[in-house]
Amino acid sequence: MRLPVYLYGHPVLRKIATPITKDYEGLKELIENMYATMYDSEGVGLAAPQIGRSERIVVIDADPVKDSFPECAGRKLTLINPEIEILDGDIVGRDEGCLSLPGLSEKVGRVEHIRLRWVDENFEPHEEEISGFLARIVQHECDHLEGKLYIDHISMIRKQLIKGKLNNIIAGKTRCDYPVKYAPKARK
Repeated sequence: MRLPVYLYGHPVLRKIATPITKDYEGLKELIENMYATMYDSEGVGLAAPQIGRSERIVVIDADPVKDSFPECAGRKLTLINPEIEILDGDIVGRDEGCLSLPGLSEKVGRVEHIRLRWVDENFEPHEEEISGFLARIVQHECDHLEGKLYIDHISMIRKQLIKGKLNNIIAGKTRCDYPVKYAPKARK
């Protein structure tokens, strides 16, 4: 079942997500719903806070961008309680967008090489070094679990320049092609 994507200004996007345990009830259904929501919204990643759940779960299917970024081919990941270790300090700037910030994209600097540790939906542990655009996707989605958005990585000048667009999202004046949930006080 597709769920509404929570938009900028909603408090759940700024909370630090809580870890998931093996006895988490309804985990399989939640993961299925997250994938359905991500696909319906035409995203390549989705974190649980984006559907109003402050839990440490991320789903990624990077395959749609494989033509531009070969390292993304066939990469479908369910990340539970992910941890990132930075392996390369070189910062590369690329445009990023976010389902929770519709209509916006900004150049964000991120490292290109990380080590990722996580457990999958069966609570099997994994560890992998990831590079390139896939590393960017993982960092972007894991930021959501820390209550951060990609706009937290841009300059104050850029934030001032997009302030009107951000305020429109908060006020409920932004329309999307996918179901959304506005901030509690948004005027629709």
